Amino acid sequence: QVQLVDSGGGLVQAGGSLRLSCAASGRSITEYNMAWFRQAPGKEREFVAVISWSGGRFIYADSVKGRFTISRDNAKNTVLLQMNSLKPEDTAVYYCAAGMGGRTLVAALEYDSWGQGTQVTVSS
Repeated sequence: QVQLVDSGGGLVQAGGSLRLSCAASGRSITEYNMAWFRQAPGKEREFVAVISWSGGRFIYADSVKGRFTISRDNAKNTVLLQMNSLKPEDTAVYYCAAGMGGRTLVAALEYDSWGQGTQVTVSS
């Protein structure tokens, strides 16, 4: 399994930007679909964005489409989530996830490696 470490969270005002980073170790992420999920207090974990192992397929949750961008750098074994035009409802703990061979790419069950999470707080 690949080990993941999330970073880059913080406190930002509404309309601001943050860039989350997911550093992988133990294995190359080349063959992994890489995704971001988030979990707000009192809510279930939800899908945010995914980039396929080939880098050719992207899926975004409707709530972040047009504001968030996921990217990967296989040479550096990292995945980034650029978050712009942040809203208070984006406040959550964000988790990086890695998985192979998923069918939908948006289901948490398709990912077997998870980062520890990084807190994002957006103030109004």
